[in-house]
Amino acid sequence: MARPRLTLALAPTTVALALFACNDADTNPFDAQSGTSTTGAETTSGGSAPATTAPADTSTSVADTGEPPVLDVGNWDLPPGKHGCSTETPADIDPDSVMPCSNQAPPDSFDAEVQWTWGSGESYHTPLVINLTDDNGNGEIDVCDTPDVIVLVGTAAGTMVVLDGATGNEHFTINAALNPNVTPAVGDIDDDGLPELVAAVGIFGGTLVAYEHDGTPKWTASAPFAAQVGSAIGIANFDNEGSAEVYVAGQVVRGDTGELILSAPPQAGLLSGQLTAPVAADLDGDDDLEFIRGQDAYHLDGTVYYANPDQAGGFPQIGNLDEDDDPEILIISTNGISVFEHDGAVKYADIRPSGDPAGFSWYRPATIHDLDGDGDAEYAVSSASHYAAYLADGTVMWIANVQDPSGIAAGTAFDFLGDGTAEAIFADEYHLFAFDTAGAPLLQVDRSSGTLIEYPSVADVDNDGAADILVVSNRNFEGEQLTPTLQVIRDSQDRWIQARRIWNQHTYHVTNVNEDGTIPDVEPKSWRLQNTYRTNAQIEGGSVCVPPAG
Repeated sequence: MARPRLTLALAPTTVALALFACNDADTNPFDAQSGTSTTGAETTSGGSAPATTAPADTSTSVADTGEPPVLDVGNWDLPPGKHGCSTETPADIDPDSVMPCSNQAPPDSFDAEVQWTWGSGESYHTPLVINLTDDNGNGEIDVCDTPDVIVLVGTAAGTMVVLDGATGNEHFTINAALNPNVTPAVGDIDDDGLPELVAAVGIFGGTLVAYEHDGTPKWTASAPFAAQVGSAIGIANFDNEGSAEVYVAGQVVRGDTGELILSAPPQAGLLSGQLTAPVAADLDGDDDLEFIRGQDAYHLDGTVYYANPDQAGGFPQIGNLDEDDDPEILIISTNGISVFEHDGAVKYADIRPSGDPAGFSWYRPATIHDLDGDGDAEYAVSSASHYAAYLADGTVMWIANVQDPSGIAAGTAFDFLGDGTAEAIFADEYHLFAFDTAGAPLLQVDRSSGTLIEYPSVADVDNDGAADILVVSNRNFEGEQLTPTLQVIRDSQDRWIQARRIWNQHTYHVTNVNEDGTIPDVEPKSWRLQNTYRTNAQIEGGSVCVPPAG
């Protein structure tokens, strides 16, 4: 297969990357193959009963090049400085002590290349990243191991595949007739210190299923959920105690058993029961989380927090989009863009600044990030033929032409240079793009997709101290798949600023998960820290840092 086309150009900066050592007993070797492009093994999809298969030995031996990368466990329950490879004793931490970022990459840091590819099947979800395997043989699964990539592949009966983040080699697969149109999630759902994988079974309806970190079946939820196509699973500790909860569509279940806790009634409006990715956030300031579907929000006991039945159902995301300290709910529906206050009051509704008409072309998730370096959050969202960035009040920053006639794809953003301005990242039916602050494409990589609600993810997937981009492919609008199932893209010299080593769910927003895969008992308020949604955080000096205003 021909190498994807890459066209790049960015502004000058300087580089200074801090390094942080693992504990002596937990060496963190670099990938000896760093700088080469490798192709992982291919899997097949299908299977009618839960089962796991694993090669006899797929872990790779990598040579220690001397200097380990910056490591950020990102555990919000740990005190500052406790960022080694082994688990430390939890203690109180003030999340507001997160420091500004200062590292920058040099001006030619977009000599991008495809690091490795995997597979030829179809994948319709955002690639997930987390540690599931003990790669260095020290008997522990921790941040000194190479991160793993989770891909769900198939068109009817899906197979979940766990890949080595440095090489693309398969660790194991889960053949359980999984629903390939429901984005899975990974994280510690039973409070045992290790991540579990959660997916759905059933094509004409859905039921949550959970697996241990090694693919062993854990539970099947006690009740099905209504949404089928384009749903996304999330994990959060709603009640601030015990095991986390798992949520999808209109339901919340216990993470340790799959027992149903909350079942919300169907939403009114076109598509809201089919394509949906609900979110969890503390809207009322009492630390426990509300279950938010955009049109409405619920407390965990099932009581209504707010309801706007006259507003169209859509994809919600959380951010601070005004001058107060409270969060707003950004909702993208078939009617366009709406913003609600934290109590559900409508701030503005149903605007369509890109000029695209109301309808299916508007219905998709958005990303929140400071895209222009002014210290305030903006948001970006596509509308079929356009991908656009907007100020918090809905004013257009820029609009780029894209090709997404099916009109469902989402996006993300990341500050690859560490200069305080994030690049917006979007993948349409034919290409992966990174856009500058004016909406000009800085990076373009071939991919193919009919676009469900998937989007590229950004993480340090090979544990080398630099961010990588992961993007999946499937059949595009013409029914062609011209690129591998998964592509991992990096700067050829690994000069991009380091990202966290985790991306655990579709509604990822940094504070929802610790980097070791555990779920915070009390989730720090993302809108008061990074104030981002569906984007990753930069790492510096062994901890998450906040990008400075440009």
